[in-house]
Amino acid sequence: MTDTRGSAATVEAGTADPAFEAAFKDAFGRAPEGAWAAPGRVNLIGEHTDYNDGFVMPFALPQATRAAVARREDGLLRLHSADMDGGVVELRIDDLAPGATEGWARYPAAVLWTLRQAGHPVGGADIHYDSSVPVGGGLSSSAALQVVTALALTELYGVGGLSRQELAVLCQSSENTYVGAPVGVMDQTASACCTEGHALHLDVRGLAQRQVPLDLAAEGLRLLVVDTRVKHAHADGAYGERRAGCEEAAAVLGVPALRDIEPDGLEQALAALPDDRLRRLTRHIVTENARVGQVLALCEAGRTRDIGPVLTAGHASLRDDFQVSCPELDLVVDTALAAGALGARMTGGGFGGSAIVLVDAGDEERIARTVAEALPQARHFSTTPAEGARRLW
Repeated sequence: MTDTRGSAATVEAGTADPAFEAAFKDAFGRAPEGAWAAPGRVNLIGEHTDYNDGFVMPFALPQATRAAVARREDGLLRLHSADMDGGVVELRIDDLAPGATEGWARYPAAVLWTLRQAGHPVGGADIHYDSSVPVGGGLSSSAALQVVTALALTELYGVGGLSRQELAVLCQSSENTYVGAPVGVMDQTASACCTEGHALHLDVRGLAQRQVPLDLAAEGLRLLVVDTRVKHAHADGAYGERRAGCEEAAAVLGVPALRDIEPDGLEQALAALPDDRLRRLTRHIVTENARVGQVLALCEAGRTRDIGPVLTAGHASLRDDFQVSCPELDLVVDTALAAGALGARMTGGGFGGSAIVLVDAGDEERIARTVAEALPQARHFSTTPAEGARRLW
């Protein structure tokens, strides 16, 4: 089990990186006008609640996607990634349309198209990317790619008046409409809006935010992120089926979204639903929203150690009711708990990806080794809440 932290995670704002600048020059034959970074995220609690108008509590990772960017005046968007094969991808911005772009380039193309559709005066660009966010690990590599692109283009082209939350909503819209993935707004909001040393409590319906102090070290804790290296894709049918099922259940219950079912009304709601599939989906969303509230209260009271059982209960709900776990995720969670972890659960959309494991600081290496023995393909790292999207230089 190896550490996945990469070079892009260590660059400080205001510090130019000669190697990164040189990579841009190698790709495009000129110097960039600047560089930006946007992080991946871990969701501490609140899974699949975002598209149900509910509550989530992610924080930004130190791992980030970087973009070196220069404007173009010829109507071209040229994209290059240090992490992808195939060289420079060249697109005409007037030809951008949902379904017209394939592969990884559709994410930045979607952002540019959505900005222009919204009336923002952005044009072409040369963009070189690198990233230390594990792709397919459920840590929002796609959201980091979108947010760094949106931030760079809006700042370079002088687009004013967009808050970070509005930028996140724009990126969500680009993924929904252009890419065709029915994701909620949590991932983009975390990448755009999180602050160092805090988790972000987000009420998705009203987009009200609260920065919640999360100083794990001060309480003698560590949070391990374990990437199972089982890949998943938000655009696949399983994710969309869960979302459609939640919307169907809300319609049957006569509420705008499952967020509107309170915990004390859950049993009555379950009795009104016609089949077990809808009952399972509803039970997860209602109880998961309650778990977000529990974790919020414990963190604000300085009792982060006590969130462990809440995290574990969240995994059981995702595994049994929402049915988005997989054998590898269950193995990581079960192994870590048996080795003495305080709590563990899958994080992200599911169907693979990563788990988080809350441990006492002195137990970190032992528990990590035990998990590695159970699932040798996995990779892990210890993490703390990091800064959201920013300009580097």
